[in-house]
Amino acid sequence: MKSDAITGSKAGITIAAMAAALMSVLDISIVNVALNDIRASFGTPLDQIAWVSTGYMMANVVVIPMTGWLQRRFGFRRYFTFSILMFTAASVLCGLAWNLPSLVAFRVLQGIGGGAIIPTSQAILFARYPREEHGMAGALFGLGAVTGPLLGPTVGGLLIDASSWHWIFLINVPIGLFAAFMAWRNIEQKDFEPSTERVDRYGIALLAVGMAALQYVLEEGNRHDWFDSQEITALAVIAGVALITFIVHELETPSPVVDLRVFANRSYAAATGINLMVGTSLFSGTFLFSLFLGSVAHYSALDIGLLFLKGSVVQILLMPLVGRFGSKIDGRVLVALGIVGVSMSLWTNGHLATSADEAALITPIFIRSCSLGLVFVPLSVIALSDLKPEQRGNAAGLYSLTRELGGSIGTAWMSSSLSRTTQLNVTTLTSKVDVYSQQTAEQLAALQGAMTGRVSDPTGAAYGLLNMKITAQAMVRAFNANFMVLTALFLCTLFFVLMLKKPARGVKVEGAH
Repeated sequence: MKSDAITGSKAGITIAAMAAALMSVLDISIVNVALNDIRASFGTPLDQIAWVSTGYMMANVVVIPMTGWLQRRFGFRRYFTFSILMFTAASVLCGLAWNLPSLVAFRVLQGIGGGAIIPTSQAILFARYPREEHGMAGALFGLGAVTGPLLGPTVGGLLIDASSWHWIFLINVPIGLFAAFMAWRNIEQKDFEPSTERVDRYGIALLAVGMAALQYVLEEGNRHDWFDSQEITALAVIAGVALITFIVHELETPSPVVDLRVFANRSYAAATGINLMVGTSLFSGTFLFSLFLGSVAHYSALDIGLLFLKGSVVQILLMPLVGRFGSKIDGRVLVALGIVGVSMSLWTNGHLATSADEAALITPIFIRSCSLGLVFVPLSVIALSDLKPEQRGNAAGLYSLTRELGGSIGTAWMSSSLSRTTQLNVTTLTSKVDVYSQQTAEQLAALQGAMTGRVSDPTGAAYGLLNMKITAQAMVRAFNANFMVLTALFLCTLFFVLMLKKPARGVKVEGAH
C-alpha cells in the first residue's frame, strides 16, 4: 500500500463508521438479554447456552489483531464493506437458526465480520480527519460505540416482548445494508495498491489457536472449576505456548501479520495498558452490578436495561463536547480525571445495600458515564495520533483487542471471585448465628409467626427464611468487597498516565484530509 490516505465525503464516511460500530456493539448487549429465551426455544441446558456468546467472542478476538494486515491486503473500502455485509448476512442466518449448533456456527461467522468493524471504523475516521480534528473523530467513533450498550438491553427487551428472540438478529439487516452502502459509496483510496508482502501463515495459525484457546478458557473456566478441569488446563497450556511462540515469531519475521513493534511507541503502549484496565473494570463492574440488580434488588432484565439507559444517556451528550473542546485541555489531565471518576463510581457500587432506591442505583452509573467520556476520547487520540498513518490500522486492532481481553479477564475473575467470596461470607455469618441466643430466638419466633397458617411446617419455613437472609447478606458483602477490589485496581491505572506523552497540537498528519 503506497498510501493510507482516505478521501471522500467526511460526513458520509463518519455516518458509515458510526452506524457500523453501533450495529456491532448493539448486537453483543442485545444477545445477552435474550439468552434465556433462546435457551427455552431450543430446550438447551443452562451450561451450554453460553456458547452463543463464547463462539462470537472467540472469532472476534482472532480477527481483531489481524485487521491491520487485512486492511493493507484489501484496502479500507473493500475490507470494511465486506466485513459489514458478512456481519449482516450472518445476522440473517442467526435469526433463521433451527438449533443451538447452527446458531453457534452462525455466531462464529458473525464474529469474524464483527471483529473487523470496531478497529477498522476507528482507523478510517483517524485517517480521514486531520490531526487537529482527531478529538472529534474519536468522539464520533465513541458515540457510536457507547450508544450500543446503552440501547441494547432496552431494545432487546422490547423486541422479545413484542415478537421473539429472532428479531434481535434481524434488526441488524437495515442498519448493516445502510452502513455498507455508505462505506462503499464514500470511502476512497486513490493511491491504494494491495500489499504484496508474504502471507504470514505461521503467525495466523498461532494467533488463531492461541487466542481461541485463551478466550475459551476465560469464558468457560469458571463453569468448569478452572484448573480442576483437564480440558481447561490443557487449553490454558496450548494458549500459553501458542501465544508466546506467536510473539517471538512476529518480532522475528520480516512480514508479520500483527506488527508488535508498534508498542515501542511509549504513549501507545501506556494508552493500551490503560485500555486493558478500562476493559477489565468496565466489563466486570457492569457484570457485577447487573447481577446485583437481578439477584439482590430483584430487577427484571428490561428494568435493568432501563436503569442503565437513564444513568448512561449523558454519554451521548458528553462525548461530542469532549471531542469539540477537549483539545484545549491536556488530554492526560482528562484521562486522569476520568480514571478517578470511574474509581469513584466503583467505590459507590461497593457501598450499596439491599434497601437502595433507584436514585442510589443510578448514581454510580451516572458518575461512571460522565467519567468514561473523559477517558475514551482523549485516550484514543493519544494512542493513535502519534503513530504513522500506515501503522494505525494494526494499532487500532491491538488497541481494541486489549479492551476485549480486559473485559474477558475481568468478567471471568469477578465471576469466580463472587462465588468464592459469597461462600466465605455465608460461612462467616453462619458461624456467628447462635440458635440459643435471645436475638436469634426472637427472629425465628417472628418468622415462625409470619408463616403460621400459611405453610404446613412454619418452624422449617422460619429456618429457611433465616438462611435466605444470611445468604442475601453474604451476597451483598461479596458484591461490595469485589467492587472495592476493582476500585483499588483501577486507581493503579493512574501510573500509566504518567507514561503518556503530551499530545502535540495542530500538527498535520500525512494522509489526513
